[in-house]
Amino acid sequence: MRKTRPTKDLVRRVGLEVRRMGAQSVITSQTVAERFGLHTTDLECLDLLFMREQATAGELAKATGLTSGATTALIDRLERAGYVMRVADPTDRRRQQIRIRAEAIEPIKAVYEPMQAAMFKLWSSFSERELEVIANFISRSTDLAIACVAKISSETASKPGKRSRPRTSRAG
Repeated sequence: MRKTRPTKDLVRRVGLEVRRMGAQSVITSQTVAERFGLHTTDLECLDLLFMREQATAGELAKATGLTSGATTALIDRLERAGYVMRVADPTDRRRQQIRIRAEAIEPIKAVYEPMQAAMFKLWSSFSERELEVIANFISRSTDLAIACVAKISSETASKPGKRSRPRTSRAG
């Protein structure tokens, strides 16, 4: 079976839809995070921990692109709020694993459950082959995005004095 190349218009449409989905994901995270008095990054790191079951601070830093100091501050905030706990790594006493406190995230899970059920129903309307293509597309796109963020982060780190945000003038 021969593959046909997609049209540029279709590739652009996919790009726009991925961007729209990404933007909606950010808005959803902000909305849920605000409901629980969390920063969006804290909520997303909780989700990363939930999916992995546990991670070291270094693994979280790598996954998020945060500095080690910012990652430690994030873990401290989540620990103070009761969402995570630090546990000694059984294979290396110098390291700690960060784990979710399952009972603490139940209220957050409850907010997401109706949306997850609706999404599961939608996704179940696709064929197995379609879902394989979709999963492959999302996985490869996410892996590429992770690599791009790492490249941007390393370029930013190697350019001292560059501001990440434009300066605003104050009327005075």
